[in-house]
Amino acid sequence: MSAAPDAARGGHHGTFRQSMAWMHTWTGLVLSVVLYFMFVTGTPGYFTGQITRWMEPERGKLTASVLAAAVPHSPEAMADAAYGHVFSESREWKVMTFGWPTRDGASHDFFAIGERHASTKEEEKTASKEFRFDPRTLAAQTGKPVVRETGGGGALYVMHYALHYFPEDSIRIGDYSIGWPTLIVGVATMFMLIALVTGIVVHKKIFADFFTLRTGKGQRSWLDAHNLASVLALPFMVVITYSGLIFYTYQYMPLVKGPVYGFSDDTASQLDKERDLSWATLSEPGRSGRAAVPVRPSVVIAKARETFGSEPLAQIQYQNPGDANARIQVWMQRPGEVGADTLQTLLFDGVTGELLGKPAGADAAGAFANIVIALHVGAFAGPVLRWLYFVTGALGAAMIATGLVLWSAKRRRRNKPGTRADLGFELVDRSNVGIICGLLIAVGVYFWANRLLPVGMSERAAWEIHCLFIAWGLALLHAIARPSARAWTEQFALAALVFGLLPVLNVATTDIHLGHTLFVAAGDQDLTLASVDLVALGIGLIFGFLAWRRSVRPANAITAGPKQAAPVSGTGRLEEAK
Repeated sequence: MSAAPDAARGGHHGTFRQSMAWMHTWTGLVLSVVLYFMFVTGTPGYFTGQITRWMEPERGKLTASVLAAAVPHSPEAMADAAYGHVFSESREWKVMTFGWPTRDGASHDFFAIGERHASTKEEEKTASKEFRFDPRTLAAQTGKPVVRETGGGGALYVMHYALHYFPEDSIRIGDYSIGWPTLIVGVATMFMLIALVTGIVVHKKIFADFFTLRTGKGQRSWLDAHNLASVLALPFMVVITYSGLIFYTYQYMPLVKGPVYGFSDDTASQLDKERDLSWATLSEPGRSGRAAVPVRPSVVIAKARETFGSEPLAQIQYQNPGDANARIQVWMQRPGEVGADTLQTLLFDGVTGELLGKPAGADAAGAFANIVIALHVGAFAGPVLRWLYFVTGALGAAMIATGLVLWSAKRRRRNKPGTRADLGFELVDRSNVGIICGLLIAVGVYFWANRLLPVGMSERAAWEIHCLFIAWGLALLHAIARPSARAWTEQFALAALVFGLLPVLNVATTDIHLGHTLFVAAGDQDLTLASVDLVALGIGLIFGFLAWRRSVRPANAITAGPKQAAPVSGTGRLEEAK
């Protein structure tokens, strides 16, 4: 949204609109770094599964289209074959889970997971085993290359609300507790919501800003870019900010539940059971100790189809298989239903196959929360809508970034020609480069680390993230050490190389590069994997263009105002305003 006009310099001692402009500027600025970090790391979360597939090149390369054309087996036959293999290997499983490829391309594997009971953390490391099956032959796949350890897309998604490296210890006041990341993210999100509301008040010409982008005008250009990004992404920004607060409603407002349910974790869990009846209905029973033969998956799948028709299967999970108290949960994919968690669940007796019931559904408050949270994570969205989420999330990051640059530009413009800015302003102005461009470079380095770190490296996933933050730290140091105009050009160029060469690195290190995913015979193409390379290439081209523009434009084009005069050097370029 537009930054405060000069008339609002007096703070809140003006008209209502001037007061809102002042509030808009400072609420947007105070935690802007946290908000920018949240948007940059959270936006890729709409393609978490797809990114993770790219970061696990050892996985099979079958695509959904290949599976649909070449797999002669029904889901029932696939499930029965997998069940026979997993259950025959051990009758000590606590849980057996079977999963199918998803139609959004996030997962292309047919898999099973067996989990044994673990009483210690050491036992947890070996308590589960993953099985993968060839969907054409139904044979268990053996001898596959070791899949590299990676945080994948999930690490970026978790980072946008957990912030990484922050202590896990909670702030406790009596029985009330809240984690540091939750508190910081909540405060930042509230500031963001205030900035959005005040920005709408300040904005006089919202419709006109759809069509206004004046280039080469210094501060005016950055104001236009800030307005354009804000207006285009405004509906998304309002929804994503408000829904983000709903995630932690009871941590931020404990008195809503405290007087009724108490503040301890044990008593508070009762509220969750009442608010979301689906999980309460499907709670896990204890083992009876009496052996019994589980019903085969095909039996419960047939009964599930009587309720949900031909919707694709997502997962089947056996609880306590081989025990008289066995239960089976069947999840069917129901895309396109906001607030339905995209999955519909049925519960069956694990021995007789009798339908025990389906979730009663959440109450009114729970249903509202589910809708709002589903809007936040985009779980219901198809491919086109996910791309819209991605683009508007990127616009949100651009809105914050241009707001930071605009703040510096306005204060630089107030300096008298020929005078140096104070040290504090110079530090903030240069840090903007490392914050804005440096974080994007660091995300690119995260993908490079995935390809370059040794596959068998200990704590490899953690070091991928370490590389991200090390790169960001180096980018900040570089930005502080260099004049801001030169730092922008150099970091734009570096970002262009990091992202633009990522597809080349992929060619050199794996066999799932663009040459395979795009240019082989039709039917073996994998647009899910190709899209990661193509997006990286597109980002590289954008930053390459920005670096080129910076190299041929006046040196102070990023921060100079249109009315500011600056001396001309012998080369015809404007001197950088100091």
